[in-house]
Amino acid sequence: MKNMKRSIILHPDPRLKKIAAPVADISDELRQLGDDMLETMYDAPGIGLAAPQVGILQRVFVMDCVKEPGETPRPIVMFNPEVIATSDETNVYEEGCLSIPEQFADVTRPADVELRWMDRDGAEQTEVFTGLWATCAQHEIDHLDGKLFIDYLRPLKRQMITRKMVKLKRELART
Repeated sequence: MKNMKRSIILHPDPRLKKIAAPVADISDELRQLGDDMLETMYDAPGIGLAAPQVGILQRVFVMDCVKEPGETPRPIVMFNPEVIATSDETNVYEEGCLSIPEQFADVTRPADVELRWMDRDGAEQTEVFTGLWATCAQHEIDHLDGKLFIDYLRPLKRQMITRKMVKLKRELART
């Protein structure tokens, strides 16, 4: 089956604030969703994408933080990802989001994170992610819990970004 690009939902949208349901078991339909999400993410372009961002309220996200030209991509599809450990040390990254285009802000998160998830074959995986990979994984898990990176910001900055997004959505609706 051919991969299909999906539409990315823009903030504000109530689906982005909902908690995604766990995946019962890995089906061909879910594997296809993962493939479609990777295609959508690469096309955007982005380094991570969670199922709620394409209107599917299930605990699935994809990421690939390899950005250097010539380096081999490392696409990862995670079903039911969960954080099992985080470092005390933190990192600050300027985060953005495909659901909040052209808006960026510094977010502080644990520098390292250990995740457990099911892969596309239903096998349990665990891995420690560091640096940008750790930030991306935490950002995507936040999506599965109905949280956006702007929720880490001060209310005034968050409201300013939300107003810009409402205006952008209005403009897009007119085109």
